[in-house]
Parts: sequence; structure tokens; C-alpha cells
Amino acid sequence: MAIFGSARDISMFRHINRELLGNVITQQCAIYKFILDKTTVNMYGEAAGGKFYDGPVLLNALITVKDNTTPITEFGADFDWSIEVAFLRDDLVDANTQPEVGDIILYQESYFEIDNAIHAQYFAGKDPDYPYNPNPLNPGLSNFGYNVSIICQTHYVPADRLNLIKTRL
Repeated sequence: MAIFGSARDISMFRHINRELLGNVITQQCAIYKFILDKTTVNMYGEAAGGKFYDGPVLLNALITVKDNTTPITEFGADFDWSIEVAFLRDDLVDANTQPEVGDIILYQESYFEIDNAIHAQYFAGKDPDYPYNPNPLNPGLSNFGYNVSIICQTHYVPADRLNLIKTRL
């Protein structure tokens, strides 16, 4: 039987994480969800006539800003900048949203497109959705474990390429 990662441990962990993100760290960003149904696609699979986004949804997050680089290509100097955004999964459930590849994150007046979303952040190394039942050696594993957060890796996108108009948050 598992010792750590029960519902009581998870409740304490959840409350501490929410207090840290909301009252101590206090970093916020907005998510614009990509609307696939409204976006028209040309014969090459590219968005023709612009992409459409829904939102924004304002969320607390843990944001790590990476160093910006200036790669030199045959067309001249370019600008590359990325951030890594970690959302508490419970906050995403409350906001009824889930970040996916292609969504846009607004952080400090800059827009970032999500390249990768990592969903495997488990407390006690256990995913409660896969209890491996029946397990005669460890019965009741479905009551243990917790999927903590979603980490999004992003890259900078100029605002003029998105056609987003910020009215209010």
C-alpha cells in the first residue's frame, strides 16, 4: 500500500501551490485559445485569411523567461525569445481551459505561441488516472497520486502577425 500521495496529502499540496502562485509569486498571463473551426485552410494546410482566437483567460502561472538570442541567417539578423509557463492544473480546470500547441500566451505586452505542452507532472510519481487495477500487492492505488501542472514551452511571435487586438483584461 502506498504511504504518501493520499487525498489528504494532495489537498495540502494543492492549497500550498494555490497560495504560492496567487499571493507570493503573483505572475499572471493570458491565454488566447486557437479556434480551429473558424480558421480557413488553404491547399497547403496553412491558415488562409488569418487565424482566429478565443479569449483571453487570465491565469496565475510560474513563468521562466529564457535569454533572447539573435541568430544570423542568410536573410539577416533574426530575433528569438522564449518563455516556459507552468500552470497549476486545478486552476485550468476551474477556468475550463487547457493550453494546447498553437495557443497564444500574452505576458508583459508580448505574445508567445505554445510549441509544446508537457502534461506529465505527477506528485509522488503516480498518475491517479492509471491505478493498474487489480493489483494484489498494492490495492487501492487509484486513491493515490496527483497530476500537478502543465508546462508550456513557447516562442515569441510579433503582435502584427497575430492580428490580435487587446481591448481589456
